[in-house]
Order: sequence, then C-alpha cells, then structure tokens
Amino acid sequence: MISAEQIKQLRQKTNISVMECKEALEKAEGNEEKALKILEKKGQQKAIKKSQREVKQGLIESYIHSNGQIGVILELNCETDFVAKNDQFKELAHDLAMHITAMNPENTKELLSQLFIKDEQKTIKDLINESIAKLGENIKIKKFVRLEI
Repeated sequence: MISAEQIKQLRQKTNISVMECKEALEKAEGNEEKALKILEKKGQQKAIKKSQREVKQGLIESYIHSNGQIGVILELNCETDFVAKNDQFKELAHDLAMHITAMNPENTKELLSQLFIKDEQKTIKDLINESIAKLGENIKIKKFVRLEI
C-alpha cells in the first residue's frame, strides 16, 4: 500500500498531479526511483502527443548577465495565454535565457541537445518535455538572440 506521505514527497519533487504520482508509485511498488522513471517516460510520451499542437501564445524573456556584457532575448511559445502567465512557464523561460547566456548555442537544435546548466542529468529537450508534462501544453522555443560585448 502506498502511503499519502510517499505520494506527497513525489509530488513535491515532480510537481505532477497527485493521481499520476500515486499511479507511478503503485506501478513501481513503492520505489521512488522507479516511479520517477515511470513519470519521466510518461512525460516524454505526452510531449510527443502534444508536439503537433499549434503554439500561438507565450512570452519574451530577457536575461542580462551580472557583468552587463552578455544578454539574451528569448521567445518561448505555448498554446494558451493561461500557461504563458503561469509561474512555472515563466521560470522555464528564465532558465532557458540564463542557459543560453552561459552556453552560447548556435541555434535551437544545438540548444535542445545541450546539458542543462542547473542539472547536467538532463538536456534542454528533457527540461522542455518535463514542462510539457507538467503544464499540459506544447512548448517550443521560437527564437533567441544572444548579444555579447
């Protein structure tokens, strides 16, 4: 039997719905590591399903490095203005802009394959797929510009 505390802990780590956390823990027979892998795989499947949806909303995020000599402007798109105003979406945009500032990718394809600077266990594509699973909408990087003096 899966305890409410186990579900709560997994939800806090993943920010995925209580029911999905419970189902993953049940499939993993209470093993949190296995449950995380199940949720990750399920998130990737959701991202694939949503990848053809049109993204007409989003936001423009800017980031200027503390030295004032490197900056990024990023356009991150999603399906609805509701998600565009969501704090998790805004945090994703900020993290992406900060990553671009630090890693200087040539284009979106290279960016998606880079390891995320805050968690080198995942790529930027993995990070976006996690956000798609959490927010329930397709998310795409439309374009970005990195300026450096």
